Amino acid sequence: VQLQASGGGLVQPGGSLRLSCAASGTIFSPYAMGWYRQAPGKQRELVAVIGSEGSTNYGDSVKGRFTIARDNAKNMVSLQMNTLKSEDTAVYYCKFISRGTAYWGQGTLVTVSS
Repeated sequence: VQLQASGGGLVQPGGSLRLSCAASGTIFSPYAMGWYRQAPGKQRELVAVIGSEGSTNYGDSVKGRFTIARDNAKNMVSLQMNTLKSEDTAVYYCKFISRGTAYWGQGTLVTVSS
């Protein structure tokens, strides 16, 4: 499985950004997809995940601000990020989980700064 993430960039505090990740290759259902992030000097942490039936789980720091969604027909997951804060600055990684195996995308940088 290959993952292609897009949508990162520079945004001002309070702004919004949308990340997308497309999975390709040999894909078996059911699968989960999600986003993790890693800020400089910190461990990678959960941002949000969405299961095959649409169940979601969010990291505490993004609840109420970020929304994850998936498009099963396109094997894609998106992350709508609103009310961004400087502490959201990180490299965001897409993750795909199926049959006990996890795949990671290459990461996309999100910088929140004025």
